[in-house]
Amino acid sequence: MAVAVVCVAGFRRLNLPAILAYLVAGMVAGPEILSLYDNAQDMHLLAEIGIVFLLFSLGLEFSLPKLLAMRNLVFGAGAAQMCFATLLFSALAWLLGLPVSTAVIVGGMLALSSTAIVIKQINELGILNHQRSQVAISVLLFQDLAVVPFLIVIPLLSTNTDVGLGQVLGLALLKGIVVVAFLLSVGKWVLPWVFREVARTRTDELFVLTTILIALLAGGLTYVFGLSMALGAFLAGMMLGESQYKYQLEADIRPFRDILMGLFFVTVGMQLDLKVLTDNFVFIVFGVVVIMLIKVLLMRASAWLAGCKPNHAWSASIQLCQVGEFSFVIAALATAHGVLSDSQSSILISMGVLSMIITPYLIGKSADLANYMTRRSPAQLPSEEHEPYSGIANHIVIAGFGRVGQSVAKLLKTENIPFVVIDSDPVRVYESRNAGEPIIFGDCRNKDILHSANVNGARLLLITFDYPGEAIRVMSATHQVNPKLDVMVRTKRDYELESLYNAGAAQVVPELQEGNLMLITQVLHYSGVPMSRILKRVRQERKGRYDHLHGFYPGETTEITYNTQDKLEFVRAVALGSHAACIGKALHELKLNTMRVTVKGLRRNGKQINRPAHSVVLAVGDILIVIGKPGRVEQAERYLLDGG
Repeated sequence: MAVAVVCVAGFRRLNLPAILAYLVAGMVAGPEILSLYDNAQDMHLLAEIGIVFLLFSLGLEFSLPKLLAMRNLVFGAGAAQMCFATLLFSALAWLLGLPVSTAVIVGGMLALSSTAIVIKQINELGILNHQRSQVAISVLLFQDLAVVPFLIVIPLLSTNTDVGLGQVLGLALLKGIVVVAFLLSVGKWVLPWVFREVARTRTDELFVLTTILIALLAGGLTYVFGLSMALGAFLAGMMLGESQYKYQLEADIRPFRDILMGLFFVTVGMQLDLKVLTDNFVFIVFGVVVIMLIKVLLMRASAWLAGCKPNHAWSASIQLCQVGEFSFVIAALATAHGVLSDSQSSILISMGVLSMIITPYLIGKSADLANYMTRRSPAQLPSEEHEPYSGIANHIVIAGFGRVGQSVAKLLKTENIPFVVIDSDPVRVYESRNAGEPIIFGDCRNKDILHSANVNGARLLLITFDYPGEAIRVMSATHQVNPKLDVMVRTKRDYELESLYNAGAAQVVPELQEGNLMLITQVLHYSGVPMSRILKRVRQERKGRYDHLHGFYPGETTEITYNTQDKLEFVRAVALGSHAACIGKALHELKLNTMRVTVKGLRRNGKQINRPAHSVVLAVGDILIVIGKPGRVEQAERYLLDGG
C-alpha cells in the first residue's frame, strides 16, 4: 500500500491514470524488484472482490428491461466479436506451433477485453451513458459470460475424464439458468423489501454493510455453482438499478470497490516477469501492436453487423482493443493445469499489461479517433445520453423534502424553475417518486450523491432541515464538489447563525425571526408606515442578523428546561442602586463580554441610550439593559450589583 500511495501520487501529478500507477506498484513490490510479496496469487481472491464490486456498480447502471432492449448489442456485437477474435487468435497461435487445445485457450484469452479498466476510465471521464460506451459495455458483458466456458474447459484439458465435453457444458448451462433465475427472482421480490427496511433504520453503517453483503452473497452464489463471481454481482446490481436506493448504493460501494480494484491491478503488476519481458521485448511489443489492431478491426466489423453507427463502432473498438483482466485469471488457471508453460504465460501476461498501459490514453482519445475515422466533426455528432440529472443545469438542489422542502418545490414548479431533491426517508422518496418528483434517495453529505444531483451545474443548494451540525457537513461536502455554489440554510432559530455563515452559507433563514419580520411588516403597514420604509427596516434587520429580534423579557410562567437553557436569550433590566458594585466604573472596565452578555441599552434620567459607548461611566439610578443566556444574565446581574 505504501508503494501504491507513492506511485499513485506521482502518476497523478503527471496527469497519468491511477491504473498505471497500480501496475507499476505491483512490478516494484513484486518478486522481480523489491520482493515485498513473493506470491501475488495469495492476494488474488481479495483482489477479485474488487471485480465483484465493480460489476455490482455496473449492474446498478442497468436494468433488465434496458438489457433486453440492448440484446442486439450484447448477443449481436458481443457474440460476433468473441467468436471472430477467438477463432482468429486461435489460428494464429496454432500457426506459431501451439497445440490445438492450447491455441483455443490462448485465442479466448486474447479475445477478452478489460472490464475493470474500461469501466473505470469511462466512469472517470463521465461518458458511462454515452452511446459509444454502451456499445463497449454490451460487448464486455458478453465477454464476462464467455469466460465461464473457458474456466470449465481448462481443467478438462489436463484430466482424462470419461464425461464428454458437451455434457459438461450442458450441465454448466443448466446451472447458469437456475442461478440467474433465482437471482432475478430474489432481486425483484426480496431485495427492495430488505433495503426498504434497512433504510427505515436510518443507520448508515447498516446500509453500507447490507450493500456489501448483497454484492458478496450474489457473487458467492454464482461462484459455488461454477460460474463467475462477477456475473452474480452484476445481476444483483442490475435488479437494484431500478430502485430508489440506486445512487446511495453506488456511493456506499465506491470506496471499497476503488481500493480493491487498486489491489487487483497491483497483483497484475506482480505477475509481470521482467526477465521474460526483456528477453522477448521485440516479440512482445510486436505482438501487442498486432493484437490491438486485429481487435479494433474485428470489433468494428462486429459492431457493423449489429447495426451500430460508424462513429460509435470505431470508438467502442478503440476502447476494447486491450487484453482483459480475466485473461490473467485464465492464464493462471491454464498454467496451474499444465495447459500453458510458465514462459508462455509470462509472455501473454506481459502483452496484456502493455496493452493495459496504453488503454487509458486510447479511451480518452477514442471519440476523437472515431471522428477522424468517420471524417465527422463534433458538431455533426448526435447528442449523447447522460445520467437522469446530468443534463439539468441552473437548477435548485433541495436537501430534505419535508414540509419546507415540499413547499419550496411547489412554488418552484409554478415558476418553471428546475430542481432536484435529495432525501433519506425511504417512504417519502417512494411516494414522491411515484408522484413524479425529481428526487434521489441518499445522504446529502455524500459527494457522490451530490454529483448525482449535478451540483456542479446548480445555481443554489437549499438545506431545509433544522440540524445545524448536519447542515455544516453538507456545506463542506458541497463546496468540495462545487466551491462556487451558493448555499442557503433554513433553521428554526438563529442560535447557530454565525457558525453557519462561517461554514460557507450564503444566506441563513431563521424561521422564527423571519416569521416575526413578516408579522412586524403587517403591523407597520396597518399603522400607516410607508412600504418603502418597512422594506428598508426589514433589510436592516437581516443585514444586522436580526439584532432587534433577540431576547425577550421572561415572565412568571416562562419555563426554562434543560433543552432550552442554552438556546433562549433573556433581556434583563438591572437597576443600579447606591450600593451597586459597578457604580463609577466605565462599561469597558466591567468586561461583560467575557461572560457572553451584551449591553443593549442604558436608561438615565428617563432617557433611553441604545448601545451606549464603552467609555460611559455608570451612575446611581442608571438602569442597564443586558441580554444573554439565562444563567449568564443572572451571573452578570450578581456581578454588577455585588461584584461577585
